[in-house]
Amino acid sequence: MAKRGGFQGGMPGNMNNLMKQAQRMQRQMEQSQKELEEKEFTAQAGGGAVKVTVTGKREVTKVELAEEVVDPDDIEMLQDLIIAATNEALRLVDEEYASSMSKMTGGMNLGGLSL
Repeated sequence: MAKRGGFQGGMPGNMNNLMKQAQRMQRQMEQSQKELEEKEFTAQAGGGAVKVTVTGKREVTKVELAEEVVDPDDIEMLQDLIIAATNEALRLVDEEYASSMSKMTGGMNLGGLSL
């Protein structure tokens, strides 16, 4: 009677290689994540009147306002510019993260599966 299930035959070597690839990729992803968290991303709105800096951890660390954009009669415009600059800075973080992950997984061969 034949045995069923498991990885009988030549499969363990391939599985071992796959596990090594996955572990290597995990270490690379952790290193990449750490590097990303240490970076700063700055975006601006209103032609540079508002600048917002965020970290790769998505934390706002700095907001710079040009004097001419601080108009007590138009607080809404200033709020909109801060929001726009912050969202753009966060988009830059997301873009960097996606690019980093793409570089890592782009050439990986997972036994017929492509990343």
